Amino acid sequence: MEVGSSDQKTSSKREREEFHVAHKIPSGDTPYVRAKHAQLVQKDPEAAIVLFWKAINAGDRVDSALKDMAVVMKQLDRSEEAIEAVKSFRGLCSKQSQESLDNVLIDLYKKCGKVEEQIELLKRKLRQIYQGQIFNGKPTKTARSHGKKFQVSVKQETSRLLGNLGWAYMQKPNYMAAEVVYKKAQMIDPDANKACNLSLCLIKQGRHDEARAILNNVLGGKLPGSNDHKPRTRAEELLLEVRLRQPQPDFSDLLGLDIDDDFVKGIEKLMNEWAPSRSKRLPVFEEISSFRDQLTY
Repeated sequence: MEVGSSDQKTSSKREREEFHVAHKIPSGDTPYVRAKHAQLVQKDPEAAIVLFWKAINAGDRVDSALKDMAVVMKQLDRSEEAIEAVKSFRGLCSKQSQESLDNVLIDLYKKCGKVEEQIELLKRKLRQIYQGQIFNGKPTKTARSHGKKFQVSVKQETSRLLGNLGWAYMQKPNYMAAEVVYKKAQMIDPDANKACNLSLCLIKQGRHDEARAILNNVLGGKLPGSNDHKPRTRAEELLLEVRLRQPQPDFSDLLGLDIDDDFVKGIEKLMNEWAPSRSKRLPVFEEISSFRDQLTY
């Protein structure tokens, strides 16, 4: 009898462990565990938010509870509320979680159309990179996406943030600033998706020949990701747009670069460290300077 009872307990424990692994929820019976169960198993986001709040107030895995709650709120179109929650309670979270909370805020700002806030936070994160605050002098760091860990390099992260910054500038719309940022991102870690966005910036400025050349590079498979279906399809659509548009440029909606000197110098310093043999001042920053001289603020 005792042997059978022991086997049943072992089997039951194994089943519980397999359940938690399959549904990607932690074990236990704390507010945070119950919140994850409501989110992932019961598919009840409203109940999950209530339990995430309980976890935060109880000090139960506050880092994860705040981030997960913000994600669920975003899914329910409660992004404004999520922004206030993250800003109000991030002080309770560990220093190690602040970077990922910034990433959550960037997504929430994008969802809410808060372009200025998104730009400011992206620029701050880029400053943190070239000041050595994020990677701590190391060439890579561990990142997490959809529950999986992976290594990301300084160049990859910088290019990713610059790509997001370029997209934010396009929403203003400030196509000249977006162009400069996308060009810099492509210098660091080029890919087909950012090339398409850069082409769109050029199209909006009436520079169709330059846009066409970049799009042909995508369709010619000359950039990483060129063979992926999404960027190829987008490149084809943009190339069609180039052919249909009138060649006359329209600069009436350009609002100025809005890129401050400290930000420019910081990114330039980072690039000089990566490529010390290059000219001390990169061509793209010469573009920024010339644009700044031409524009009246």
